[in-house]
Amino acid sequence: MTIQLNVQGSFYPRFKAANPTYSTDTFRCAEETVSELINRATTSEHPGMLLGKVQSGKTRTFISILALAFDNAFDIAIVLSKNSIALIEQTTNRLNQEFKIFVDDGDFSIYDILNSPDSFDTYELNNTRLIFVAKKQSDNLVRLIKLFQDPAMKAKRTLIIDDEADNASIGYEKDKKGVLTARKIAKQISDLRSAIDNSSFLQVTATPYSLYLQPSEIELSGDMSFRPIRPAFTKLVPVPPDYVGGETYFGELARNAGSLESLLHYDVDAQELERLKKQDGRSFKIAEVLTAPQIVGYRTAIVTALTGCCIMRINGISAGKHPQKLHYCLVVHTETPIKAHTWQEKLTVKIIEKLADAARDNDPIFTKLITEAVEDLSRSLTLDKQPIPPLHAILEAASGGLAESYVKVIVVNSENQVAAMLDTAGQLKLPTPLTIFLGGQVLDRGVTLRNLIGFYYGRRPNRSQQDTVMQHSRMYGYRRSELAVTRFYTSARLRHTMSQMEEFDSALRQAIEAGGDGAVQFIRKAKDNSIIPCSPNKILISSIQTLRPHKRILPIGFQTGYAGGAKGIGGAIAAIDARINSLCEFSAAIPVLIPLATALDLLKQIQPTLHFPEDNAPPFDWESAKAALTHLSHQHPDANKRGSVLLWAAQNRKSARLAGPGSHATYIETPDSPRTEGKIAKAHAIDHPILFLLRQNGEEVDGWRGTPFYWPIIRAQSNTPTAIYTAEAID
Repeated sequence: MTIQLNVQGSFYPRFKAANPTYSTDTFRCAEETVSELINRATTSEHPGMLLGKVQSGKTRTFISILALAFDNAFDIAIVLSKNSIALIEQTTNRLNQEFKIFVDDGDFSIYDILNSPDSFDTYELNNTRLIFVAKKQSDNLVRLIKLFQDPAMKAKRTLIIDDEADNASIGYEKDKKGVLTARKIAKQISDLRSAIDNSSFLQVTATPYSLYLQPSEIELSGDMSFRPIRPAFTKLVPVPPDYVGGETYFGELARNAGSLESLLHYDVDAQELERLKKQDGRSFKIAEVLTAPQIVGYRTAIVTALTGCCIMRINGISAGKHPQKLHYCLVVHTETPIKAHTWQEKLTVKIIEKLADAARDNDPIFTKLITEAVEDLSRSLTLDKQPIPPLHAILEAASGGLAESYVKVIVVNSENQVAAMLDTAGQLKLPTPLTIFLGGQVLDRGVTLRNLIGFYYGRRPNRSQQDTVMQHSRMYGYRRSELAVTRFYTSARLRHTMSQMEEFDSALRQAIEAGGDGAVQFIRKAKDNSIIPCSPNKILISSIQTLRPHKRILPIGFQTGYAGGAKGIGGAIAAIDARINSLCEFSAAIPVLIPLATALDLLKQIQPTLHFPEDNAPPFDWESAKAALTHLSHQHPDANKRGSVLLWAAQNRKSARLAGPGSHATYIETPDSPRTEGKIAKAHAIDHPILFLLRQNGEEVDGWRGTPFYWPIIRAQSNTPTAIYTAEAID
């Protein structure tokens, strides 16, 4: 029997009326979620899930859920938050602010669990809705479990909301003997769920990978009572049009030169990131910070943020906005050690001081740096149809701002610092028109940064878990109005890795929208190099590749061998030429179908002709590419037609190696054209993948070594099922 949802109770209608800016989609999501909670048994093994995006409005949605839940027979709510002083204060303040009308009337009581009473009498339990906010920390959870030993508390219907559910809520680790055990906090949360007679459990997260990709059954040493958390249902937090997220930074538009999204990226040399770890006078002299090429990316980030801030303030004040509302920030997140932050603070302050001196002294370097930033931002402002103030006005604003201490540098490397800097809305305060935050992981999950227009990122996501890296992405959020003056600074290698992660995130979300995560194939390479299915929990997030319709797989940032000499590639290219001439015509009207073995052999011939001499180049795993092509070739619906690949070749191509001076990217990433190769793929690569072999002239003027070479591109067919693939051969 279906229980009818009550949307006309004592709390929910008043809450909706008090929040007219909340979208109807937010309230719809809340109503659908509570309807599921009251009609579905969300057991310890199968809780509900509220899935949002990073900085997308998950908190407002679960607060709406709380208001409605209290009208639908729930008496108590527990909000489990990340183990963070700042986040616990932020959550408690937000709840008190959102539910002020009910707290003032005595209908709600909100407690940080460490400051709550030891017990509650019968009158309180029967007449007041209780909300407890607790960190996912041992002493907080012990106190909660103890509180619910009271039979009267234990019997109350309780909604447990696990915010940032993937953070410490689940997980397993091996002890010294290699035995799998539940992590302590995960076990305590499991105990809490068991301590309450009548509870519902809702997880709130933007990074559900560890939840969806864990095994459905786990045998743990010495503790058979623990069960893994797997969602019983999933509701997606609505994402309004003004949200800026992974699709903006790493989607299709970001790969198209000339788009606003492509202009957000600035490739930083990998060595520059190393120089931000510690001071080394042999690398560059700190007195030369305005001219030293060794830190050009970092200097550009600071100057462009200042310029963008001035442009936004000029335009904002002209539009009648209050100047105090026109404060912006740049975040630098490259290292976690405090020593690195100390050096970065010294370097940043020196750049600002030197820039202020240059402005005061009418030094041409000031005009040059600001003018370059204006020229860069003008391209994206034009695409976004935003006004561009006159150059003299921007120069005057920047010069005057530096003289008046517009720019403030704040190092944030402790939770207490973050907590002290939060405003009443739970966002970091911006005390000056431009604040530069330097910090490590305390600036990630849960910390909201208003008006962020620059993000300089140097952590190593290729060695991190996907959920951690996604939470590092503080540039996500409701930032559409500032997007034209926003820039994201990182290395080409890190950007490539983050792009791979966004593909995985998007694929999993689409599968959930389609009705469950079962729509995604999980595959791996076996020891004999065959592709076989695997359990989702076998996938290591840091080694995945997402295979989707029209997915492109190609090397980027490589250099060719030389034409002659002992290791010359001239002979290898001639052999490939002969091979292609025997298989197909160059620039044929339609591609030809060849055996998979032939396609793999062509890739094997091309592989030694391409080299990756620079650390900044995105990694390319030839074995993974071959394995992916193998998998794609076996997806044809007709078993008799599997194991074949389409081949199309072209010659006399003149792609450059490096991106042009007007681009923020380092390397050319699109040797293929949507009008040529893209059109061919969409017309013919329906059930078979296609291998493009583009013979480049390789001229020195284009950055190559003066010898022809082949640039291979694998493109997935239209009808391929989405798959999450790892090249690691797992036992």
